[in-house]
Amino acid sequence: MPGDSNFRVLKKSKKIEARRGRLITRSGEIVTPFFMPIATRGAVKTLDTRDLESLGAEIILGNTYHLWQRPGLSIIKKSGDLHKFISWPHPILTDSGGYQVFSLAQRRRITKSGVRFISELDGRELFLSPEKAIAIQQTLGSDIMMSLDECPPYPCTPAYAEKSLAITLDWAKRGLAFQRRTKQKNRLLFGIVQGSLYHSLRLSCAKELVKLNFDGYAIGGLAVGEPVEKMYQVLDWTVPALPANRPRYLMGVGEPEQIIQAVRRGIDMFDCVLPSRNARHGQLYVWGNRSGILTKPNFYNKLRIKQARYARDLNPPDPGCQCLTCRQYSRAFLRHLFLSGDPLAQRLASIHNVGFYLQLMEKIRGQISAGIM
Repeated sequence: MPGDSNFRVLKKSKKIEARRGRLITRSGEIVTPFFMPIATRGAVKTLDTRDLESLGAEIILGNTYHLWQRPGLSIIKKSGDLHKFISWPHPILTDSGGYQVFSLAQRRRITKSGVRFISELDGRELFLSPEKAIAIQQTLGSDIMMSLDECPPYPCTPAYAEKSLAITLDWAKRGLAFQRRTKQKNRLLFGIVQGSLYHSLRLSCAKELVKLNFDGYAIGGLAVGEPVEKMYQVLDWTVPALPANRPRYLMGVGEPEQIIQAVRRGIDMFDCVLPSRNARHGQLYVWGNRSGILTKPNFYNKLRIKQARYARDLNPPDPGCQCLTCRQYSRAFLRHLFLSGDPLAQRLASIHNVGFYLQLMEKIRGQISAGIM
């Protein structure tokens, strides 16, 4: 298994837990903290890989469960791997399918062996074990693989959370053992800390996963409906229990202020559907106060481009942004596209929002280096 040299902390805040680092994968290096645009089925909706490269994306996230079903592993394997199939030569992280254990609760049955799904595509039965999840990710050519886990719903009882956690830990051990047996070199494997909102369970899970010596550690089971203050509390409990010399990944988060709060607590990696999903509904993230200090109030705003106030507004969507959308088009034109139902509207808004999140991470890294965070 790859060792400590795959991740290095380059700068640590003197005031808080924020840090800037470098993560080495088989497909390239990534500077941390970073954000991963979500390419669930191999593509970020409405964008192509050249868009992502031009915006500065260094890594994207794909989904094991969905890619396994369609297009299927045979054509991806025939292409070489997922990188070649989608024309993305840079790092890829793949979710194990664990989120679908949560989101497809009506179509699955959990056993100690794994999860049985009824496919939403064709009704056939699918069985996903922790070993199968790793094998699929190996075939995809993932640079960072995730252990299969169960994400408990919010709220859940202590008894449910404890039973769920036992399954997640058993699956983590089995997936790691499979990875070691197959001797796949230079593929990083992360364990996922679960335990709902229960302090003792989060610490117990983190402790057991650290003993297994994973290449990195994710914190899962958050942003599933709990109050944001509870999410921060779980981070305050969990992050100190994880090794400083391994990357830390907060799964599925979040709004810009949530990312900043997580970075301040020592998180290095993020993914979220919000930038692209909100873009497709006409909601744009735009820069706010002139100070540029990310910990100041109102450092960003949300612009709802379909509103009538923008019908004759010839300003760029965000005067503080240099993406293609803001360099070439006006708010009035973007609103016109949305109201006309033109697909270009979603594409231009997605370019801007994904670019905003990548700019956010660049600003965060810069402010860590400058000692502002």
